[in-house]
Amino acid sequence: MSNAELLIKEIKTLPEDYAIEALDFVGYLKEKAARRQKECPVCAEHRDPVTGELNFNAETIAAFKEGDAMLNGEIPAKWHNSIEDLDKMLEL
Repeated sequence: MSNAELLIKEIKTLPEDYAIEALDFVGYLKEKAARRQKECPVCAEHRDPVTGELNFNAETIAAFKEGDAMLNGEIPAKWHNSIEDLDKMLEL
């Protein structure tokens, strides 16, 4: 018996209110799978195709840590008033 068939058999034995919860959980799992399909390009590029593990180089790891520190307020970050302001800063 396949996992899908076993799951259907088990769900059929649930009371209606639990079946509704199971259906809600299936929706959650489908969303989770969809998010995995739409992962960021950086993660997709560094994911091992066999194991699924992320293999970042030291430079990428340092960039992620710096970004986290900025978001957590540990490193001051400059906010720009406009895209033009940001563009001027990047030209330097």
